[in-house]
Amino acid sequence: MPTTASASTAPFIKERVIDTRRIALNVREVGDGPVAIFLHGITAAGAVWDPVLQLVASKFRAIAVDQRGHGRSDKPDGEYSADAFAQDVVALIRTLDCGPAVVVGHSLGARNAVVAAVQHPDLVRAVVAVDFTPFIEDEVFEALEARVNGGDRPFASLEEIESYLQNRYVNLPPDAVRRRALHAYHRVGEQFRPLASPSAMAATARGLREELASALESVKVPVQLVRGAESKLVSPAAWDRTKKLRPDLPAIEVRGTDHYVPEEAPAAIATTVLKAGAV
Repeated sequence: MPTTASASTAPFIKERVIDTRRIALNVREVGDGPVAIFLHGITAAGAVWDPVLQLVASKFRAIAVDQRGHGRSDKPDGEYSADAFAQDVVALIRTLDCGPAVVVGHSLGARNAVVAAVQHPDLVRAVVAVDFTPFIEDEVFEALEARVNGGDRPFASLEEIESYLQNRYVNLPPDAVRRRALHAYHRVGEQFRPLASPSAMAATARGLREELASALESVKVPVQLVRGAESKLVSPAAWDRTKKLRPDLPAIEVRGTDHYVPEEAPAAIATTVLKAGAV
């Protein structure tokens, strides 16, 4: 299993904006080789993937995306559906002429990766879907929407943001909390606010309720399912139903993690991505 890269040995991650003609997407990129695209969860930003990117950079050209409405990417009015997000992934792959790519997604990003693979199996050669499945219960989505909407507030300092995030994501290591504070918030006058658009986040949270079972049932490319063993988003019941829906798909649980597996166990996710890329 890869180990976490130290600051002195970690490969340099460059950041740039790519205009796909459909949408301008801010990306973080490192490494050479076949492309792996990384999609974050709701309200986050591509930078949450930095430790994983650095661990797979010797084998992949690893590209983490600020998805629409998030981070420093465009925040268009209108669609924040699964199809809209998936078409952004497709547009990025086509713009970079880098398909077929491995697409790795966490939460919202996992949903989007599966839908992109169903729509364009010629551009997506494998998916790693981390802690998002069909059959998530309504009460889980209701709690998620409340947390998302409650995050649209001002903060006096980065330290206040970090304290808020640590209380919200209790198992995140300090470096992951700091990374979110630095890359998912910006200064507005004398205060700090989330970079993510509040209207886009509300629409995205509602869209997470879209039916996903039919997409997962029909996807033809290899899909690796991953769940945090202590996840509050993907319940044991939802996980079991998903495995019964597609018993042919490999499914692993990462011990000692909750929903935020890529930030809590980056080495485990990096190992999974490297295996997916070898398929």
